[in-house]
Amino acid sequence: MSNKVNGGCLCGAIEYQVKNDFKAFYQCHCKQCQVLTGTAFASNLFTHPDNIIWVKGAESVSIYQHPERDFAKSFCQSCGSAVPYVNKSKTSLIVPAGSVKTELTKELHANIFISEKACWSKSDVYIKSYEYFPE
Repeated sequence: MSNKVNGGCLCGAIEYQVKNDFKAFYQCHCKQCQVLTGTAFASNLFTHPDNIIWVKGAESVSIYQHPERDFAKSFCQSCGSAVPYVNKSKTSLIVPAGSVKTELTKELHANIFISEKACWSKSDVYIKSYEYFPE
């Protein structure tokens, strides 16, 4: 198991490194995460607020912080990919799991805010699966 986890954005403008020291790994199904990600849930790793080294592109990071609620989204100014950010209360660094480029060893802890689960999200039923686009 590696002590470091590497990640970054899709276009390569941003690269970061964090210690493989995650407190939690959640899939959040709240309405805010649905809107911020454009999908059924957000998959995020939680670690200590100072657990990040910006290898490249820190100046390319933009952040949206909701003015009244305790949620945010940090993203690459060029490609829009989600990247890590420190939450408003400064208690955690939130690392979007999709931005991690190294194999994760941390297992998913829980699905949270399932009472707000998207009505069209049917992960609990059998749906055809394809390795690529179906023909």
